[in-house]
Amino acid sequence: MKKLAFLFVIALMMGACQNNSQNSDNGEEAADSTAKTVLVAYFSASEVRATERVAKNLAEATDADLFEIVPAMAYTTEDLDWKDEQSRSTIEMKDSTARPEVISKVENMDQYTTIYVGFPIWWYTAPRIINTFLEQYDLTGKTIIPFATSGGSDMGKSGEDLKKASAPNANWILPGKVLNGNPPVDSLKVWVESLK
Repeated sequence: MKKLAFLFVIALMMGACQNNSQNSDNGEEAADSTAKTVLVAYFSASEVRATERVAKNLAEATDADLFEIVPAMAYTTEDLDWKDEQSRSTIEMKDSTARPEVISKVENMDQYTTIYVGFPIWWYTAPRIINTFLEQYDLTGKTIIPFATSGGSDMGKSGEDLKKASAPNANWILPGKVLNGNPPVDSLKVWVESLK
């Protein structure tokens, strides 16, 4: 009888160990299932940070991760003077091969299936640093949706330019959208739904 009781206790302990192992595995699966598949990446150059404000609201509207595209050398007010032929931004925008360096990468880009890319419109297109960002990754098959802020221009051919130069194998939803005036989360949700 003692031997049977001992075997019963051993069987219970083995069952508990197996359950703990399964719970541990389920916990890892649950953690993996919370990984987000949408990324909002943005570049915001001026002190106003207009693109950043829109990007934060868009990340909330899409339940996305947020990533700032940060230049290795920050842009000064003088760098952004579009009236100055010798300003840094003017020189970069005149050179279609310019690729300003960025200081960080999205380490887990493989997990994202949809990427919103935001930027201010410069010279009727995207700043060259957006090309730098896109060219760091294999974006084959990923959906890319551009959005922008602008002092007066529309999207122009910025999305087409980016697709052709830096991510031809991605699935682009074009032309994208200029989102001025810090649109609220609810209106951004309406725009996102309209893309489906």
